[in-house]
Amino acid sequence: MMSKNLPKPSGEYAVGTFTYTIMGHRREVLYDLPKTGNIPEMRSVACRVYHPVLKSSVEGREKGIALSRNMVEGLKREFKIPINYDKETAAGNNFTECYKDAPKIEGKKFPLILFNHGYISYREGNSFLCIDLASHGYVVISVAHSLEGLCTEFDDGSHLFFERSLKKRITEPFIGGMIATLRLPGLKGSTEEIAAKFNEYQYKYSRYMINRLPEWVKDNEAALEYAKENLGDMIDFEKGVGAAGHSMGGNTAYKLCMDKAEIVCGANIDGAPFGDYKDNVQTKPFLQVCCEENENVHSRIYLKHTAPVYKAVFRDMKHVGFSDMKHQIPFGTGKLDANVMHENLCRCHLEFFDAYLKKTKEKPELKNNDAVKYTELSPDIS
Repeated sequence: MMSKNLPKPSGEYAVGTFTYTIMGHRREVLYDLPKTGNIPEMRSVACRVYHPVLKSSVEGREKGIALSRNMVEGLKREFKIPINYDKETAAGNNFTECYKDAPKIEGKKFPLILFNHGYISYREGNSFLCIDLASHGYVVISVAHSLEGLCTEFDDGSHLFFERSLKKRITEPFIGGMIATLRLPGLKGSTEEIAAKFNEYQYKYSRYMINRLPEWVKDNEAALEYAKENLGDMIDFEKGVGAAGHSMGGNTAYKLCMDKAEIVCGANIDGAPFGDYKDNVQTKPFLQVCCEENENVHSRIYLKHTAPVYKAVFRDMKHVGFSDMKHQIPFGTGKLDANVMHENLCRCHLEFFDAYLKKTKEKPELKNNDAVKYTELSPDIS
């Protein structure tokens, strides 16, 4: 089931990883769920850190697991994906190119990117991208969103699976909303007209998703607060912080860029822009990655910006294929080769963040190829 040739990081550093959990954060888990014995009252925020380490420091160390036993169970529960944890791990197919608790590089700090997974995905769901970014000199903190992720694991050994009652709340009414969702990619008209149609759709069918966006932002605020207090010896905050994510996580990155002064740039991987944006203007450089069939869904992001927006449209891809699942399951991820997808996804993120977070170049060097087409959208508001 899983690929024997998982991606290897392409940067000058090896990658270390560790986790931290902010237990019982100062707000309710989900404000409108009935309280039960299975759902904690206060939300805990579980984060995984990927960070650059010296290659000489990881010799003999244990590699990270791509899919934990809990994650395998979560995939089986929600998507009926049959992965044999013991078999794949014994065969060596379930390890990623990062090392548990590898030592930090003394006296060296790196810029921070906050990463967010998609709805019903999980904290390590885009680990191959996060690892590659870290190998090029970034600290990446991947933020979990408990009960809305496939499975969230906490540092006390506990875990929470996705709360299944939420699935029917993604669109309400469910049937009508799902039909409307299937029609979204085929919307016709100008960019402004399509954005207006999406806005009409979300207020009619997806008010729940609109309301969840500020809560996902709060998870990032908690993760960042912890990083400032505890990880200042490895993170360089002077140039600001980047944000990125897949699906709902990418939309969270867009919102973080919109609202948080310290977030200086962001990237959205195929995330529909659910949210109460009204006439808000994006003032930070932004990268929008999408598959061909979803290009129009993101129209709002192409409007109302005073900084450059870069659009990267991947051919022969499906939405879920932008996650690690591209290398782990043989169906539903698009026809584009997994390694070609990964190489191009990493390249556009590195070019973008090198320009606008590290500031080592004036602008990203993005060149079209057989896998992806790039468009730079100049500011449309002076």
